[in-house]
Amino acid sequence: MDWSEKSVLVTGGTGSFGQRFVEKVLKECCPRRLIVFSRDELKQHEMRQVFGGGTAGSPLRYFIGDVRDRERLYRAFDGVDIVVHAAALKQVPACEYNPFEAVKTNVIGAQNVIDAAIDRGVRRVMFISTDKAVNPVNLYGATKLCAEKMFVQANAYSGGKGTRFAVCRYGNVVGSRGSVIPLFAAQREKGVITVTDRRMTRFWITLDQGVGFVLDCLERMEGGEIFVPKIPSMRVMDLAEVLAPGCRIEYIGIRPGEKLHEVLLSEDEARHAVSLGDRYVILPLHPWWDTGHWADGKRLPEGFRYSSDQNEAWLSRDDLRALVEKEGFLAATTGGRV
Repeated sequence: MDWSEKSVLVTGGTGSFGQRFVEKVLKECCPRRLIVFSRDELKQHEMRQVFGGGTAGSPLRYFIGDVRDRERLYRAFDGVDIVVHAAALKQVPACEYNPFEAVKTNVIGAQNVIDAAIDRGVRRVMFISTDKAVNPVNLYGATKLCAEKMFVQANAYSGGKGTRFAVCRYGNVVGSRGSVIPLFAAQREKGVITVTDRRMTRFWITLDQGVGFVLDCLERMEGGEIFVPKIPSMRVMDLAEVLAPGCRIEYIGIRPGEKLHEVLLSEDEARHAVSLGDRYVILPLHPWWDTGHWADGKRLPEGFRYSSDQNEAWLSRDDLRALVEKEGFLAATTGGRV
């Protein structure tokens, strides 16, 4: 795909993913136009100080808007070839306490993106999902599951118009806002960190890896797939030891809506998924789907389940140390050593 001829828009463009996406796309893809769509004018101003844009000769544009606002999306998508939908309310406790708001943004907002993309003739749309969407136990995960279903089935709505939709689903992102790394980094200053359960495991991916995976899937998508990267797991106790060595650990119990282990691919989904290199591809079960797609993929064995506690790949403490050091969460208090 020739990115230099493409106009690209990312919703939630001022978030952790959005900012790294903008950085990588500007550096490696050189699109004709790259639009940051978000509702936070301050963050857009701060991004402008770093990346520039909004001036003659620059491909970068900034659109104030909310995915809840259908008319604004129709305006923003005019002339756009590729949309990456990353906007969401994602804090689990906030979504539990404000369920109507979570549904308006994560579900109704997804419908607005789909409708605007079809009617404006966008060619490819990628939805950024999460492991929380698999067998969800909280509202955030439930809204993401609902949005996944909508984006897969949106290919039937687009019909012969040519708009194609797919999904990228991956696990916890190293150092993203609201994740456990900045929490531990802040707590260690007081000498006490909180852990919900010492047995807890999580999938782990860096922002760079996540963005790179999304870009590659945009290149390869046919429409209707859910792409799942093969990524390592980590133990929360290993992370605690790396980030806060010597700190007292207070065990507070699993919070409402939280899982002991995460799942990226359920047993039910595995029955219509394939393994292909560095990823799994969940294939849609709909009559409009051409079953010849991804014929090179290897079918998964009966009962297969891709969960963080049964993963074949694990991050050691040295691996975790290298990751969090690269993201700048060790240098502030340990000089990069623990």
